[in-house]
Amino acid sequence: MNGKIVAGFIVACGLIAGAAIYYLQVYGYYYEVTPRPGQDVALVPEGAEAPQPIPYADFRAIDADSSPIRYRACFTTPLGADELARFTRLESGEPRVAPGWFDCFDAEALGAAIEAGELDVYLAEKNIAYGVDRVVGIASDGRGWAWHELNDCGRKAYDGTPVGEECPPRE
Repeated sequence: MNGKIVAGFIVACGLIAGAAIYYLQVYGYYYEVTPRPGQDVALVPEGAEAPQPIPYADFRAIDADSSPIRYRACFTTPLGADELARFTRLESGEPRVAPGWFDCFDAEALGAAIEAGELDVYLAEKNIAYGVDRVVGIASDGRGWAWHELNDCGRKAYDGTPVGEECPPRE
């Protein structure tokens, strides 16, 4: 009889720990970003260092203090391809999966659209955190998404490779 009680206690503890880990990963660390009108969406002009705000609407974003790559955002913009041509375009992008409750951001669909050439990816801000850039994807219909990606320095720093002199010093 005592063995059943101990086994039941172990199973109950495992279920409680599993539920807590699930909650923390999907809900616990994320928070809705408070919009800052005119400042939330910016792109880096070709040949420049500083981002420049672009017009946008319908902005929604989430972030977490636990990791610099948890940022996700969705918005719309009236800018067309001609107006976006002056901004720094990236060859590719790798959107990270967002929690299911943040339904405007579908990383798999965005990744497929990038590969198909239906979504243009732009640099929004370099080194928003050490080794992390903010990138923006904009579709031809004006829908846009933003997320954070590791840059070359970030990939080197987080996989243990020596970063070298081309990377800025860590704070």
